[in-house]
Amino acid sequence: MRRPAPLPTDRPKEPGAGASPSTSRSRPRAPREVEPVGAETTPESVDPGSEAGADALIDAPTDAPGDAPTSTRDVWRAARARRKALRAEIRRFTQRSRRRRIVGWSIAGALLLLVGGSVAAAYSPLFAVEKITIVGATTLDPAAIEAALGDQIGTPLALVDSSEIKAALIGFPLIETYALEARPPHDLTVRIVERTPVGVLRSDAGYTLVDAAGVALATTTDQPAGQPLLDIAGGTDSSAFESAGLVVRSLPADVRAQLTGVRATTADDVTLTLSSGLTVVWGSEDESATKGIVLARALAANPGAGTIDVSSPNAAVVG
Repeated sequence: MRRPAPLPTDRPKEPGAGASPSTSRSRPRAPREVEPVGAETTPESVDPGSEAGADALIDAPTDAPGDAPTSTRDVWRAARARRKALRAEIRRFTQRSRRRRIVGWSIAGALLLLVGGSVAAAYSPLFAVEKITIVGATTLDPAAIEAALGDQIGTPLALVDSSEIKAALIGFPLIETYALEARPPHDLTVRIVERTPVGVLRSDAGYTLVDAAGVALATTTDQPAGQPLLDIAGGTDSSAFESAGLVVRSLPADVRAQLTGVRATTADDVTLTLSSGLTVVWGSEDESATKGIVLARALAANPGAGTIDVSSPNAAVVG
């Protein structure tokens, strides 16, 4: 039986065996018109609505600035402008920190100037000593001390030599301690603490006034008024003298004014003699403040007593 022939199709035969299906299905493009050689194409002579006019406008050359050649000077100018812009940005972002640094350096400079100026002024004649004031002198003559320190007049307060002042004050045995006080602009104050005499020691040279430390303050031929006679075994270097000196310094003012003699052979048997003839057995320097109160009460209660023993302040004995 014969096979029937294939039915004809409406699809046209594709030209070329190697053509792809997409190419065979694409719409054929209209042929482009070719202009004659030598004709000049300008935007005015081209119809933008036509396909050929659009292609002509696309292919037409342009005079854009970017197509111009770049020189070395232009590159250098661009780099310099970029660096300048970068520096401006850096300055803008670091403005606060720079302001803080400026303020800090300004404060430091002001402080340095202030300190330097103060030091320079302190060592200059603007703050030279013109007046010396003596404070605390009762027995001593303040004028004599000022005259001994006269070499310090004209010396800047910051350059006052304490060793020279010490050497000058050694000539005044009554001075126990002293302190210097500079009072700008021109005053030098010397605060002194005088030694407190506790009595006199009798010797071949006369009567020597001494303090509680055994320092000789003055020597006279006659016994100074108001100073008791000290009869101490072992002299000023003994423990008996140290105890007697502490006892005399702790006495109440009214009892001290009546004191005429102090006797001690050891540190524990200090005995006092008053102007009324009363003998006070004091004992050691322990509890001297309490003993002074007990003695004052006993004197008030027994004005005619001959002896009062306060060596044990809790049980005073009146005789």
